[in-house]
Amino acid sequence: MIETRFALAAERLREIAQGGADTDLRFAPFFTKTAGQLVLFTDEYYRLYPEGAAGDLPDIGTCDLIKLQARNRALYEDILEENYSASYANPAFCVREYGEEYGKLLSALVYEVRSVIPLLFENDRERALIRFELFLEVCSAFSVEKRLYDDALSQGMDPAGQDLTGIPSYESLRGILRDYVIDYSQDEQAADIRSKLVGGKSDYPLRVLKEYERTGDPRWLYAYGEYITDSETGTDRYLSALSEETVKDLADVWSEGFRIGFIVTGKDLSKKKRVGIIGRVGFERLMAYAAANFSAMGKDVILYREIETIFSLLGSSASGLRGCEANPQYRYDHREDLALILDEDLLNKLLASSKEAYRQWQGETRLYAGPAVLETFGEKPFTPAKGSWQAKLSSAQQKLIARYRTGRSRMYNEAVIGENRSFTIISFPVPDIAGTKDGGVDEELYGRIFDAVRRINTLDYRQYRDIQGIITDALNRADYVHVTGRGDNRTDLKVNLYKLKDPDTETIFENCVADVNIPVGEVFTTPVLSGTEGVLHTTQVYLEGMLFKDLEITFKDGRVADYRCGNFEGEEDALEKGREYIRENILFHHDTLPMGECAIGTNTTAYVVSRRLGIEDRLPILIAEKTGPHFAVGDTCYSDEEDNISYNPDGKRIVARENDYSLLRHKDPSKAYFGCHTDITIPYDELGTYDAVTADGRVIEIIKDGRFVLPGTEELNTPFDEQE
Repeated sequence: MIETRFALAAERLREIAQGGADTDLRFAPFFTKTAGQLVLFTDEYYRLYPEGAAGDLPDIGTCDLIKLQARNRALYEDILEENYSASYANPAFCVREYGEEYGKLLSALVYEVRSVIPLLFENDRERALIRFELFLEVCSAFSVEKRLYDDALSQGMDPAGQDLTGIPSYESLRGILRDYVIDYSQDEQAADIRSKLVGGKSDYPLRVLKEYERTGDPRWLYAYGEYITDSETGTDRYLSALSEETVKDLADVWSEGFRIGFIVTGKDLSKKKRVGIIGRVGFERLMAYAAANFSAMGKDVILYREIETIFSLLGSSASGLRGCEANPQYRYDHREDLALILDEDLLNKLLASSKEAYRQWQGETRLYAGPAVLETFGEKPFTPAKGSWQAKLSSAQQKLIARYRTGRSRMYNEAVIGENRSFTIISFPVPDIAGTKDGGVDEELYGRIFDAVRRINTLDYRQYRDIQGIITDALNRADYVHVTGRGDNRTDLKVNLYKLKDPDTETIFENCVADVNIPVGEVFTTPVLSGTEGVLHTTQVYLEGMLFKDLEITFKDGRVADYRCGNFEGEEDALEKGREYIRENILFHHDTLPMGECAIGTNTTAYVVSRRLGIEDRLPILIAEKTGPHFAVGDTCYSDEEDNISYNPDGKRIVARENDYSLLRHKDPSKAYFGCHTDITIPYDELGTYDAVTADGRVIEIIKDGRFVLPGTEELNTPFDEQE
């Protein structure tokens, strides 16, 4: 049945692409061009699977590499930066062509149907088909209205008198999109849960990885259907040139961090069956070694990717295996497309669908141990263009989204038993970070940067463990910490701390080495919200790939009371645009968030090396948080694990795990967590003081003018001294 429907849909798309859509002339170019793109996608599918055999891998290994590259680019050409201004995928263009209502909705339709690309590569015709049929249903609605309009004219009637305009009403089109989301929400969410926590229907990305491992053939990079550029192929060339020992050592650090994370938190890895790998195309050699390590631990490996679709817009951020982002503005433009149809009734249906989807995989999800994440950094910095052309959540819809994320987070933690899972994250640069040389990637500079990051990721944890023990001992004597900036940094922040009952056996700050968060170098705690107040400021920081200039957040009783940034200086309503930017990408539409973490990053080597190589503005949070004191807004580091018992290397039990919100988890779980945690780092060159202040007012200096001054921590200044 699916095969027949798929073939009929493909045939109809080809007819429309050739001018067979009998619609109002104004909209005909939209349907002709969009159908033409879908034909391009289906043609690629039939090239990949000439027999249509479900589950088979395409025969990529026999394809000409140049043709593979050309075909890959063709799939994404419409949304590339140089073509985006005249693309119907661009809501700004679509709104200019068809007005605000129709333009936003039709552009959202293009966003949704473009999600068929990875589905076709995975030979998932059923999920691709519903997207084709959505497009065909909208096209049919336009054709029907055109026919009714023409019939009225041919019969000598006034179409306006019959309420006929030749195009369907905006509300009817919204209804088509809304029904599509309702009808397929449970299936889509069940597929998403399966791919992330259980293992996909065909485990397609993992099978591609194994073919790459078996052959070492870079043509397999094109088998995922992700957008591939010089960045992915350059990474692959670099890793392929490294010795087997070097790559294995990196994979060992990564996988061992995952294993040790279970040990230090007192969790039993033997009860878990599966480990998820999240990575970037181009790192196949490293991912393959890590997968072998997990297999040696007796764990099945899941390698999944998240499909960019309207169903995933309810999440906070994309994850999974990915290639190059063809155009970050495209994703940003569509980040709130759900605003076109979202109301409380729809939200409740989506939550019910989520609950049923999790129930469908009940039992299997509990065997999921957690993700081993390979982050990448170095991509071209991105500051989005913002405007009225973008679908935008209303304040009421923002609250609905926040409620959904909180509900989904609770379902996830119940499904995998959150307190018994763990994770690990490691980060590596991509060639973009080195820029170009002689018309191509500066491979020599990329090699130096990669080697520097490799060394940062493999620093001796024992030295940091001992020095950080001295820092935690000092902080355990504090009533609060006082942090100030210097130079242009306006930070002046008091953070109230948990009060120890038994200092001989308890600790406030966790001494974090290199397990779940690689590289080494951090001590952190959960602040006491009452009494935490002041200003957190940084002149520039990148959060999830987005640049924030002159970011300032004011806290009162540990909660965000005010915020601003300088991203839009010189523009009309610059202050309001900056506030909106922060609310969307740091507060995630919450009215306020608590300070969930107070920490000191101690990896001065990472700080100095990144400055020397000129990459400090490209560092991911994972490394950046180790390069200075940092503070997180959102949930604590112990979300859903408050009742677990864990210890520092000195044997002291970590007791500062709760705040006023997480204490509500048993009475009102919906108010306990926010489903987000964003670290904001003050770099050492912007740091004035970091003092521990005791209950009797005595000041214990930890850092002064960007240098560690606490006795026993001076070794952390060595990288600074060597730099000078």
